[in-house]
Amino acid sequence: MKKFSTLLILLAAAAVCFAQSEPVEGYWLSVDENTGQITAGWQIYIENNVLYGKILSMTEFPPGLIAERCKTSYSGFPIPGRVNTMPVIGTPWIFGLTKQRNGTWSGGNVINPEDGGIYNARITFHPAGSSSGRRTFQVDTLEMYGSILLFGRSQFWTRTDQRTASGLYQR
Repeated sequence: MKKFSTLLILLAAAAVCFAQSEPVEGYWLSVDENTGQITAGWQIYIENNVLYGKILSMTEFPPGLIAERCKTSYSGFPIPGRVNTMPVIGTPWIFGLTKQRNGTWSGGNVINPEDGGIYNARITFHPAGSSSGRRTFQVDTLEMYGSILLFGRSQFWTRTDQRTASGLYQR
């Protein structure tokens, strides 16, 4: 019985060690779809099967920027307090997304902290070498789709490391 219990514990530990992390998790650079310029470094993470994303740095704005153009509150916002007094850096502006199928998360929102706009969000992971429509992805890419009613747009973000995502502001 003791050997059997030990074997079960080892198998459970091995399963945890070899479980694949979700490919959307990690560090990403958002890229403006019109200019092709990097706008921010993000951390995408999952807690209790819900996807969140927070800005780690921005190219045009200093680290101490407050989201003063936001409303005081938003339905489902994941942290308590007045949103319009929160720092842009470190606040989860992407929230409430749940996994729909392999690589796609939706059902939540993204807030643009620059103007306070809130959008329905869908994030799809595209691995390097894959294709979607007329687009072939050379590197791991996140498609961030934000919409209001029937109108929306996609941005394509590229994978990076924590140091790069955290160090964009250079003024």
